[in-house]
Amino acid sequence: MGKNINVLVAQSGGPTPVINNSLRGVIEGCRSYPSKFGKIYAGWHGIEGVLQEELIDISAQPQKEIDLLAVTPAAGAIGTCRYKLTEDRQEDYERIIEVFKAHNIGYFFYNGGNDSMDTANKVALLAEERGLDLTVVGIPKTVDNDLGDQEMTYCDHTPGFGSIARHWACIIQNANEENMGCCTHNPILVMEAMGRGTGFIPAAARLGDPNREMPLLLAMPERRLSVEQITDTVRDRLKEYGRCIVVINSGQEFEPYGGTDAFGHPDGLTISGRTQGLFLTKHLTSQNLSKYGPALCNAWGIEQRMVSALASKVDREEAFLVARHAVEVALKDGSGWMSTIERKPGDVYEAYYDKVALTTVANSVREVPSDWITEDGFDVTDDFVKYAKPLIGEEWAEVPLENGIQRFARFEKVFAEKRCKEYVPMMYR
Repeated sequence: MGKNINVLVAQSGGPTPVINNSLRGVIEGCRSYPSKFGKIYAGWHGIEGVLQEELIDISAQPQKEIDLLAVTPAAGAIGTCRYKLTEDRQEDYERIIEVFKAHNIGYFFYNGGNDSMDTANKVALLAEERGLDLTVVGIPKTVDNDLGDQEMTYCDHTPGFGSIARHWACIIQNANEENMGCCTHNPILVMEAMGRGTGFIPAAARLGDPNREMPLLLAMPERRLSVEQITDTVRDRLKEYGRCIVVINSGQEFEPYGGTDAFGHPDGLTISGRTQGLFLTKHLTSQNLSKYGPALCNAWGIEQRMVSALASKVDREEAFLVARHAVEVALKDGSGWMSTIERKPGDVYEAYYDKVALTTVANSVREVPSDWITEDGFDVTDDFVKYAKPLIGEEWAEVPLENGIQRFARFEKVFAEKRCKEYVPMMYR
């Protein structure tokens, strides 16, 4: 048994409705090997918690709260962050090593997307360079489903996508009822989906209308559709149906973006501070496309990634199992990997779990395959529906209630005793 056997689990990036199932997967996975793992800590707000030596003691949490992670969405339990480790912040790297050594951390599980895997990879390489007894394994997470290679030879999909796909499959049905009833005064409904440069989320709206009965347009950034192209197609739909629903990405590049997040990605706002959905809505209204009234916008917010009741039960289970698999990878294969969800061949959906090198997946960006997008660029093919439909499941996800409201996990903020000097992360200096 190695000297450093304590475990640290953390997460970064945007949360998902099932992210806590991966946290639970690590906890339960490590607990099933009591001779291999020591104490389990969680970094409070990701790598920032490591830098500031804020490590939540998982052993201090009641089992009921750990069990409730299964139905708890978003990142309130242990927090998340958007902190990027860059080459010019060498003090941050030294601090990470210092904290890991001080708490005998021998296993580091990091849950996140493209940039989070870059962080995990940098920590793994640093540990190897310094001869630190540390095993680093990543756990995939992203609602965008953009983690992996374009050919999908690894990482068939990521935890989080199945739930946001189910969210949109349900919401687009409600939106159609709204639009059908209000088309005499708001014939055009613009709905904005999350996502930066990939269109998996707006594509998922098709799952709510697999028979293609709605006057639905899906504008995905892979096709770089212009405002003029969308306007012309909306005009055609109005002539045919008298109404139209348009789903666009928040990352649709209609105007220059006003800023970026901590990882350098566009923040979803135009230079005027409007969301892209609002920008498109105003433009469509200005074109006087219908005598029945202006376009209506639903600039969908972060509820897409934080509503537990619309989560996919398939997604919940896979988020747990891929994290459990990460523990197995750590024990059998060592450091420098990310656990993955793969798909067995055949017409019946069945997942299995594998791994990919962090050096391969770090900062990867996958788009919707071009042959899954229709020729006109405003819809997805049946191949996409066949791919995504099994991920949303067939049943409603249960959410326990107490006194009529949802009951989520609530961790006690019991932190490990600090053994290092106070430190201010370099990004905040």
